Amino acid sequence: MTDRNSNTGILVFLRQALSAHNEDYTKGPIRRALALLAIPMMLEMAMESIFAIVDIFFVARLGADAVTAVGLTEAVVTVIYAIAIGLSTSATAMVSRRIGAGNPQAAAVVGGQAIWVGVAVAALTGFLGIRYAESILSLMGAGAGIIEQGAGYTSVLLGGSITILFLFLLNAVLRGAGDASYAMKALWLANGINIVLDPCLIYGWGPFPEMGVTGAATATTIGRGIGVVYQLWILFGTRCRVPMHVSDLRVAPAVLLRLLRISIGGVVQHVIATSSWIVLVRIVSNYGSSAVAGYTIALRMFEFAFLPAWGLGNAAATLVGQNLGAGNPERAEQSVWKAAQYNAVFLGAVSVLFIVFAEQLVGLFMDDPEVIYYGADALRFLSYGFAWFAVGMVLIQGLNGAGDTDTPVLLNLLSYWVIQIPLAYFLAESAGFGPRGAWLAVLVAESLLSITAAIAFRTGRWKLRQV
Repeated sequence: MTDRNSNTGILVFLRQALSAHNEDYTKGPIRRALALLAIPMMLEMAMESIFAIVDIFFVARLGADAVTAVGLTEAVVTVIYAIAIGLSTSATAMVSRRIGAGNPQAAAVVGGQAIWVGVAVAALTGFLGIRYAESILSLMGAGAGIIEQGAGYTSVLLGGSITILFLFLLNAVLRGAGDASYAMKALWLANGINIVLDPCLIYGWGPFPEMGVTGAATATTIGRGIGVVYQLWILFGTRCRVPMHVSDLRVAPAVLLRLLRISIGGVVQHVIATSSWIVLVRIVSNYGSSAVAGYTIALRMFEFAFLPAWGLGNAAATLVGQNLGAGNPERAEQSVWKAAQYNAVFLGAVSVLFIVFAEQLVGLFMDDPEVIYYGADALRFLSYGFAWFAVGMVLIQGLNGAGDTDTPVLLNLLSYWVIQIPLAYFLAESAGFGPRGAWLAVLVAESLLSITAAIAFRTGRWKLRQV
């Protein structure tokens, strides 16, 4: 009877976490608040990670050049992700602070300004992607064959970047409000449609045209676009805690400028991080398509593990913002440390699986022995630092949730540009380690980031940040 009651209680809690509810995250047990937010956020990111795996699974059937084209394009798209994540960091911090202070109308105004920022950025990135797709691939080191096969993919994915930006920004508003279940459903809808359309548009199944690797980008853009429509339906309806109206789309200069000010730090910190990955891809591309394909598959596996873990970081950021808004900084700090502990356990367990079964996991995507060799090698080296990475990820998100986006900029600058890029080039080229030098540089840089993030967080200066 006790076991049955326990199981019933768990199911009830899960249903509550996955449905809309009016929980006050500034009161009650921290573990409960963290779980209610983290469960839908982790499931949201789990779907994103499944998408990343499925996408490369279908593309891999087209050969190493197709995977390389995806890898080189994704390296560039990470800059858009960096901008989207940076902007969403600001939106989450400002929305959560106002929700914690009991002012949902002010939070809705923040959401309206975020929409206009997303439109402006998407107009620029979309134009550049459509106009210069081939040049972008060439700059990334792609040969003529890869450019011919992958230019359509690059053009569609970058041209449809408005769906990337809106999906991140609007989910940031929902998460900041504590409506994590709606954010989860938006991403599940977007990626679920993408997964269904992927093989149809890549291989030309049924009535669909055979578009090759371009079909993968088309499926992704369509899926994300439908997810954005769902987000707008929720935000401009009466279901969420930030009920927006058309009047909230009026430009509010003071709010817009504050959003942009905080976003600068968020964007720069992620541009620093993602640009370092672009440099790594460029270094690895010197060793051929097999090395880049293996690296791309390893990164997708890396995302598969880290995106759910990122959900815990997002939960911590929301709790920081709402508790600071409610005037409870100590509860905000305790929430971050608990989330960091849980994340270290989760990713530590995943790292064991990745280290032991590296070849088998990479082999699920391609049977090329050389690709498997490079991919497994990269996956193992990245996995050695998972527990360290987990702690740093949550601490950085905690700082961002408080609106302190400047400190992570400095930490990322030190770890990625001062340490990772020069070390990767030295180990790969000068020391003769080849691609393995790049993997080792990532391990060193990410570990350093976690240590410095812990030192910065313990100072407590983020508690005084005004947003």
